[in-house]
Amino acid sequence: MSERTDIFEGSDPFVIIRRWQEEAWKTELNDANAIALSTVDRDGLPNVRMVLLKDIEDDAFVFYTNYESAKGRELTATPKAAFVLHWKSLRRQVRVRGHVTREEGAQADAYYNSRALESRIGAWASEQSRPLKSRATLMGEVARQGAKQGLSPKRPPHWGGFRIKPVEIELWADGAFRLHDRFRYTQVEGMRGWQATRLAP
Repeated sequence: MSERTDIFEGSDPFVIIRRWQEEAWKTELNDANAIALSTVDRDGLPNVRMVLLKDIEDDAFVFYTNYESAKGRELTATPKAAFVLHWKSLRRQVRVRGHVTREEGAQADAYYNSRALESRIGAWASEQSRPLKSRATLMGEVARQGAKQGLSPKRPPHWGGFRIKPVEIELWADGAFRLHDRFRYTQVEGMRGWQATRLAP
């Protein structure tokens, strides 16, 4: 990768992204892990929303949601997704496209149990993305589930993680006069690691 600046140092995009994320936690006002997640519905129409990225693994990205929500149903039907992670304070962004699998094991349990009790009860109470008669109806269900589930609720079977394993990653950094730095990372069949290509801004 020619003419690489210090912020792009390294050959593994996951290492670079984790380094950028650490910087962003110090500079972003809110939710430095917020991603705009894109899925498609049964007709192939794109759908996008903000979710919180909870883990950057060595080869994948993980977030959590209700499997029966719109995004959950769409990812189950078409297990492919894309997202963008944009940090205004750093003037950098990460774009990812890849294949999706569920995280329904101990890792999902551990994350669920790390959440505030109210959030854990909320995961039981909310029929996410479904029509809701009123907020009072929702709060009544929260109270009902709170009484039913107690102080140590188990992770609901309809709630867990999705893991996005990328086939393509793009790292972008702002440049003067809109002459930005862009690098696309792809994996070549039969080769280990990532191949980086500089893209025109």
